[in-house]
Amino acid sequence: MNEKVLKRVKNYIAYAFCAAFVFVVLVLFFKVVDVKDFVVQVENKTYDLRQLVVSKYRKPSSDIVILSIDDASYEYVISRYGAWPAPRDFWANIAQGIEQVHPKAIVFDLLFVQNFKAFGNTDKMLADVIKSNDNIYVAMNFDNQTPEVREPIQLPPALKTEITGDRRFIEDVAKKYTNVRGIVPEILYGTDKIGFINMTRDKDGVARGLYPIFTYAGGESSYKDGSFVGDFYKHLDLLVGMELLGLKSSRVRAEGKNIILNNDIKIPMTDEGQCYLNWYKTNEKDEEFEAWDWASVWETDKAIKENNLEFLKNEFENKIVLVGATATSLNDIKTVPIRYQYPGVLTHATFINNILDNNFVKKTGAIFDIAVTTILVLITGIILFKCKRVHLAMFGVFLLVTFYSILTLFLMLRYNIWASLVLPVAASIATLTITYVLKYIITSRDYEHTYKLAVTDGLTDLFNHRYFQEQMKINIENSKRYSAPFSLIMIDIDFFKKFNDTFGHQSGDAVLRQVAKTIKKNIRTTDVPCRYGGEEMSVILTNTKKEEAALVAQKICEAVRHKEFELANGSWTHVTISLGVATMPENGSDVQQLIEYADKCLYIAKENGRNQVVFDADKKPENN
Repeated sequence: MNEKVLKRVKNYIAYAFCAAFVFVVLVLFFKVVDVKDFVVQVENKTYDLRQLVVSKYRKPSSDIVILSIDDASYEYVISRYGAWPAPRDFWANIAQGIEQVHPKAIVFDLLFVQNFKAFGNTDKMLADVIKSNDNIYVAMNFDNQTPEVREPIQLPPALKTEITGDRRFIEDVAKKYTNVRGIVPEILYGTDKIGFINMTRDKDGVARGLYPIFTYAGGESSYKDGSFVGDFYKHLDLLVGMELLGLKSSRVRAEGKNIILNNDIKIPMTDEGQCYLNWYKTNEKDEEFEAWDWASVWETDKAIKENNLEFLKNEFENKIVLVGATATSLNDIKTVPIRYQYPGVLTHATFINNILDNNFVKKTGAIFDIAVTTILVLITGIILFKCKRVHLAMFGVFLLVTFYSILTLFLMLRYNIWASLVLPVAASIATLTITYVLKYIITSRDYEHTYKLAVTDGLTDLFNHRYFQEQMKINIENSKRYSAPFSLIMIDIDFFKKFNDTFGHQSGDAVLRQVAKTIKKNIRTTDVPCRYGGEEMSVILTNTKKEEAALVAQKICEAVRHKEFELANGSWTHVTISLGVATMPENGSDVQQLIEYADKCLYIAKENGRNQVVFDADKKPENN
């Protein structure tokens, strides 16, 4: 394997290691730091943005019409009955009037939870209308109110739902409740067209989906032997959707994490028991409603009283009529992905529309998300490997992230798939960031290593002559600017030529290395030890006066004198050194002057017996 191929293999291994490192760091980070909720919420926001885009391309069903209790209808009821809610005969007349034109279904998103004795026996009137028409549906809702406040009631067996197939998943995730707000008995025990309308928002307050199946344990112990005990019940919209599809049976078939309707319609459920909805575009003519047709309750009541069959046919004939509040004062307003304020009745229209279109969102699982994240990280690594220029690599990663974001949008639009966006994109960006951080660290270390090689003497590991000259100039400039002294020590090994002739150059090199090491041990870290040339060495002492420099030189001289040096053949010997000291400004004001003065002192030391320090060229030294 040639050097070029080997280098390429090493680079691939390095990028693979980087990708694995990013993945491990992300996993550990998510485990150690409580960021799961944050990531989930950000991912949910990306779902909202995607829904905001794709909802404009989804065509709502023309079979659905909203019978709206809007602000005008609310005032209409108040003006006639003096209070809200309207008496039951009002809704009985509405339902009976619409039934004249044969709607597919009338769905009341209203809770008939108390008797209206002040208006006579109107509850029975509404119950009779519901019982006499097989296409009228009413709502209830579960809760977990304590028995001390409200005693749980037994629900009619006809409302129960049997789960067939792989029911274990449904048992684990179905939304569990221990109490229920009962509706008036005439309705509760008079029809099986009753569904439940509980809706749970995500932690950020946005309602993105619904629970299609509930478990209720009211009327008996909620827990038995540590397990929740209860029966299954359908969401109102699931009940309506199934019967519109001709599925009159109370059975629901479960297959994996899906509820199967009519063999080909699947409602995917999350591990929390929700099904995510596909939302529909806003009507451009009236932003209060989605694109479904709608009619006002007050106008409908007026048309019924006037026997205006043309109005009723135009609005309700062969339609699925959803009756619900849209007036903000009635507090049935929710936040959904496509709108901050969204009437609850429209969420029911969305759910039913999704059933009719087989149009539910399927969220990808953890294995798929990890696989996609790994692929994006690897592609990011390849981009970084191929692009040598930083700006091109960053642009390439930007294009990759953009392409993947558009792909997730396409998957939601075309296949109703909610692919994870936050984790893959975050991992790709993290790979880019960590790679360049690592590159910077490696480059810095390589630069430092290269620089060290450029300024270091290979034999003694002292700074070389070029670095010595640079540091001398820097110290002279600093000394002139700040009026601070600095000193120079020139060092020469005594009789070194004779030593080489006697013991050989290998032993001479060994002694040079050991003397250099001794010098470094006896100076400050801020001082600059250098090899001046041959056996001659030097030390630049910053911010050091002559007397202090003389003491340092004496310390080095004695350290070398008392040290035994190992030769190349393993034997030991002693050597001595001579030292000359020069200080700025008294001994010179430039590099040449200081070197000459230190050399002069060194020469005097050698001429007067060696193995000594001279720092005053005008004074004869005393022999050590």
